[in-house]
Amino acid sequence: MRIRALIVAVLAFGAFVLLGFDVVRYGEPGALLAWEASLLDRSTLVAWWLTWACYVDVLLPLAIALLIAAWLVPAWRARIIFSVVTLLLCWRGADLFQHLFARPRPMHWIVRHETAFSYPSSHAAIVTGFYWLWAVVLYMSELPRATRTASAALLLILGIAICWSRLALGAHYLTDLVGGALLGIALVGLAWAVMPVGMTAVVAGRPRNAEE
Repeated sequence: MRIRALIVAVLAFGAFVLLGFDVVRYGEPGALLAWEASLLDRSTLVAWWLTWACYVDVLLPLAIALLIAAWLVPAWRARIIFSVVTLLLCWRGADLFQHLFARPRPMHWIVRHETAFSYPSSHAAIVTGFYWLWAVVLYMSELPRATRTASAALLLILGIAICWSRLALGAHYLTDLVGGALLGIALVGLAWAVMPVGMTAVVAGRPRNAEE
């Protein structure tokens, strides 16, 4: 399981780097620009609300609440700690690579002029390494099937909506979102590969004595 996670991480990171160099050198493909323009300034207020889901004002209280839950519910402690670690990795990792690639933001911004660089999207990285990670964790958990399915579906839809909001607000190109998702996959895979022995089974929703 660890080897497979590491392979996924390496492949995702390779694709992330290649895409980054390509868009910095050649820009956004024309066909994507036309599609992105059709999404611009649609349901702007909803998009603005959704985009806050990956800002520190929401993430910090959410992380604190999760850590309190980890202290109160030992059975979920490993899963919660893993998710908070991947959240921080995706958050700071996206910021680091934004400075390395230094891709300028789109000029047609709505509501808020984002001043950070564009590739990769930190929102997409956080969506992948936190919200969608929780969708997988909940679906694989010991909760009732209906609860698992409903919660995973809601988190999946929320993540898609957050990514849409970045296009609707003109804050990112589609390739920024793809790059952020690839970086999120790479960081989750890396975190899984180096996670202490004994935690992987718990995070995956299996008994502690299950095979790694």
